[in-house]
Amino acid sequence: MTAVTFTPETVTPKVGVTMTPAAASHVRKQLAKHPDAKGIRLAIKNSGCSGFKYETEWVHTPLDEDQIFSIDGVDIYVERQHLPLVNGIEIDFVTQGINSMFEFRNPNATAECGCGESFTIS
Repeated sequence: MTAVTFTPETVTPKVGVTMTPAAASHVRKQLAKHPDAKGIRLAIKNSGCSGFKYETEWVHTPLDEDQIFSIDGVDIYVERQHLPLVNGIEIDFVTQGINSMFEFRNPNATAECGCGESFTIS
């Protein structure tokens, strides 16, 4: 058995955003209706009763500070400053009754408001 020593210089933290097949399929269908869009942006805004909320929008012009995650034919753009808030997030697309929406499963969120529109990070 051998021991391996890791130092901060040799370990790069893994940053990731994932998307379920249902979410990727939905975004691909919507992108087909917006041929000028390069992908979808996942943004974090200060808002809501818990502090932060998710926003999605079409990306027409990427920002220099964007990190791009390519998942199943979909490019997800996240500003690097937001990566600590969304690292490990899974984006799903769900239907509940007659409503369809994105659902965000964020392992960094420590609380969500009652309506599910905003979240807190400790």
